[in-house]
Amino acid sequence: MEYYAHSDKTKDQLQWHLLKDHLLDTAKIAGSFAEKFGAKQFGYTAGLLHDMGKYDPNFQKRLAGQKIGVDHSTPGAIEAVKKYSIYGLILAYVIAGHHSGLPDWGSRADEVSLEFRLQKPMNNYSAFRDEIEKYLLTEFEGLPKGLRPQGFSLQFFIRFIYSCLVDADFLDTERALNISRASARLNGNSLRTLKEKLDAFMDDFSVKAADTMVNRKRIDILNNCRDNADRSPGLFTLTVPTGGGKTLSSLSFALRHAVKHSMDRVIYVIPYTSIIEQNAEVFREILGEENILEHHSNFAYPEEKKLESESDFTSSVEQKLRLATENWDMPIITTTNVQFFESLFASRSSRCRKLHNIANSVIVVDEAQMLPTNFLKPCLRVLTELTTGYRSTVVLCTATQPAFSKLLPKDIRPVELAEAPDALYKSFKRVRVNNLGAVADDELAEKLKSHSQTLCIVNTKKHARLLFQAIDDGDGAFHLSTRMCPAHRTETLSKIREHLKSGKTCRVVSTQLIEAGVDVDFPVVYRSMAGIDSIAQSAGRCNREGLLPYEGKLYVFGPELHGMPKGWLNRTAALGRQVMEGVEDSLSLEAVHRYFSLLYDVEAEELDRERILADIKEQEKKLRFPFRSIAEKFKLIDDNNFTVLVQWEEDCRKILDCVMASHSPGYFVRKLQRYGVQVFEKEFDEMLAGGFLEVVANRYFVLREDVFKKYYSQMTGLEPFTESMKANDLLII
Repeated sequence: MEYYAHSDKTKDQLQWHLLKDHLLDTAKIAGSFAEKFGAKQFGYTAGLLHDMGKYDPNFQKRLAGQKIGVDHSTPGAIEAVKKYSIYGLILAYVIAGHHSGLPDWGSRADEVSLEFRLQKPMNNYSAFRDEIEKYLLTEFEGLPKGLRPQGFSLQFFIRFIYSCLVDADFLDTERALNISRASARLNGNSLRTLKEKLDAFMDDFSVKAADTMVNRKRIDILNNCRDNADRSPGLFTLTVPTGGGKTLSSLSFALRHAVKHSMDRVIYVIPYTSIIEQNAEVFREILGEENILEHHSNFAYPEEKKLESESDFTSSVEQKLRLATENWDMPIITTTNVQFFESLFASRSSRCRKLHNIANSVIVVDEAQMLPTNFLKPCLRVLTELTTGYRSTVVLCTATQPAFSKLLPKDIRPVELAEAPDALYKSFKRVRVNNLGAVADDELAEKLKSHSQTLCIVNTKKHARLLFQAIDDGDGAFHLSTRMCPAHRTETLSKIREHLKSGKTCRVVSTQLIEAGVDVDFPVVYRSMAGIDSIAQSAGRCNREGLLPYEGKLYVFGPELHGMPKGWLNRTAALGRQVMEGVEDSLSLEAVHRYFSLLYDVEAEELDRERILADIKEQEKKLRFPFRSIAEKFKLIDDNNFTVLVQWEEDCRKILDCVMASHSPGYFVRKLQRYGVQVFEKEFDEMLAGGFLEVVANRYFVLREDVFKKYYSQMTGLEPFTESMKANDLLII
């Protein structure tokens, strides 16, 4: 009798996917993935056992069309424990969860827990013993060298073996059932080719750049990064002042380092989607669109259109990139803190599938000071685990390097890539900070209007809007916040840059979205009191190019109550004020280190708010891990944001017309993202209940045209018009 893994209604049964072939091929693929971190035996064995339950005659009847429920995952997990003892328990999590997700160990009273499933009676799988058992290993050599014998390391290892299995399972099934899709998985140029492209671009920049102090220092930083690329893989820091060109310098290090040590890819992890979009666009221009995968919640590649032929699929770069979001098999990845870290603590196969491709990579954590404080300890533990056990290099890249040392394992000490960061800071110092103390809005507005060109950065959307209204006396006043759709913000930034360049009046009030990744240069900046890291980012928008004949001026002020929300922002502002009062230079590396040391002391109990590390340690000796529970708790941001489209330009309406006429409305996601404003769940519910939204293609929620005209300001974006929006007006997003 033939046993099958998958049926195919378009083919005769004799052409279905043979189970033996699927198990052997999946084992080979999973084994090759796991070999990168010394675990080939684990990946290979997981592949052989994962669909053992499909040898159940009832499963074969199910493939033939009978409606029979069969648990085909648990038998392989039971067999693994029976055959390989403690190593088998590692495999049991992986095999039992290869469809439903990594389970909690749980208890015998919980039917979805691993403990319950391992007690289930097994059916007759004698055919497995006839066809596959001879390929199984008789014993394991042991865990990979370098793997720490601790609970965190072991659960992390389980996650990576799980990733190897689920990706191998998907790929082998796809190869058997969807050849055109499988053939479209092309992963771009080699890293060596990309290194040569970047080298040529940077060499050209070095020759053509204007001979200024800032550009000379940028070239020095680039050369330091290049020179350090031969160092052994590990944990590095790159401490470079804002405007020092750290993005392309760190990319140069990453590509050279990856080529030198035969690594597979470079992964850029960035806090804000706005920075990702900017960096990804720069990377695409230099290295080619087909080599850059941009993957985050606000960016979607088009869904598959109806294709006339197989060649239509394989010729589309966008389709290749969309497929690469599944497993990150691309040379350059740009992603968010949320996507990266939540994947490493996830339990679902769709989120975990990419993990094995993080091994043997260079990971650049840009704006490292933005690592989420409430999950800082688990995040740092992940990064050190990758460097010690998975042949990866991590670069913590920032102008304001956090005081991470006491939070890292004692045997882990980062290596700085920049030469003499203190001297570098002094060379780039082009701003003087002045603390104004408390300043009322009317006084602040007068101060802003006294300058022809100035930027004011505040903590809340309400404060930004009120302050803008106070200074808006004609052409030259601008507002920026996330209540404006990206197309609106882009247009506004273009006008701001044009005014700055031509010397026109330019007074800007912005929430802190402008602090990172937005290249603007003002002679004077005002900043509402905040943490030292935020103040330093604001300083990066002042005299950025060092072209003023004098130091730029940064004024820090205490805002009115509506400008300082309670909670986290208030606490960091208090620490920022404390540090500023105790040091001569508020932006110095000494001040930054002091600020983060105070922050981590004050917030000590909050550095692992959800007790992720404690949950792992609790039953580590018996390998009883709560994978699913951890995934539910490890949320860097609340999943309560919804996108509302605004008809900012005629183009938006034209795209929506195309959506309504299309059989593939998802194809237009990427184009429509330019017109989306993020709102909270309660705000969205109120808009929907009030009839303020129209639904297009059962997918897109669009602010009605009459509502848009009434409540979407051409200067400040979506104004608060529901109860929740008014309440949330004191929040910065």
